[in-house]
Amino acid sequence: MARSERGREPKASVPPFRADRPLVLGHRGASAEAPENTLAAFRLAIAQGADGVELDVWRCATGEVVVAHDEDLVRVGRSPLRLPDAPLAALRAVDVGAWKGERFRGEAIPLLSEVLAALPDAVVNVELKSRGAPDLGLAQAVAEVIWRAGAGGRVIVSSFDWRLVAAFRLASRDVATGLLFEESHAWRLRTFLGVRSLRPSAVHPDRALATDARVRRWVARGLAVNVWTVDDAAEAARLARAGATAIITNAPARVRAAVEGR
Repeated sequence: MARSERGREPKASVPPFRADRPLVLGHRGASAEAPENTLAAFRLAIAQGADGVELDVWRCATGEVVVAHDEDLVRVGRSPLRLPDAPLAALRAVDVGAWKGERFRGEAIPLLSEVLAALPDAVVNVELKSRGAPDLGLAQAVAEVIWRAGAGGRVIVSSFDWRLVAAFRLASRDVATGLLFEESHAWRLRTFLGVRSLRPSAVHPDRALATDARVRRWVARGLAVNVWTVDDAAEAARLARAGATAIITNAPARVRAAVEGR
């Protein structure tokens, strides 16, 4: 694995992009129709025309990198298990698909390595999750999974937590990174300080912040601009005209048609 040399500040890597239109990334897969963060949702997103997917990861108690948004499985699996505290076998025994419909019954939490293997040609945005003190070992573990999969050129790793972004930059200098922020944060200061100190490849603003002027300004600074979560066709078309690099959406088919002018 390529790692930062001691005493040398890593440069931002070039994130995945298309020259002709924004990438379309399924938000937790095609989560408007399928159970979020499952292989079923990821495969459906690609079938609907997405260039790739956005997903969330934690490290479970036995050390594996598992794909899920919440810290526990109450919402998607009706289970009180907390991902950081539970072993992989216990997490995999929980059905995280049935809540979205009978046809998804039996879906289990996937490993990040399984998603990368199942979608060998897809762009994958990996969001590092944290609650309170971050699990810095998660950053190292994700770097190892990406390296073993040979997927560095098609992955971007992002987080709201600056400490995790910094830890990942130290673990893997050749994989693009993104800084997430939203309107409820002190986002102007966050963006200024975060971009200056972390030198990410991309900014990932919530759609409420992605005005045409801001998108163009970020692009002019050499940053990729990956906007979340956009399901409206007109809004997606506007962001494409403004120069957004990627649009993260629950409805990939609709947004793909919009950014292609169909």
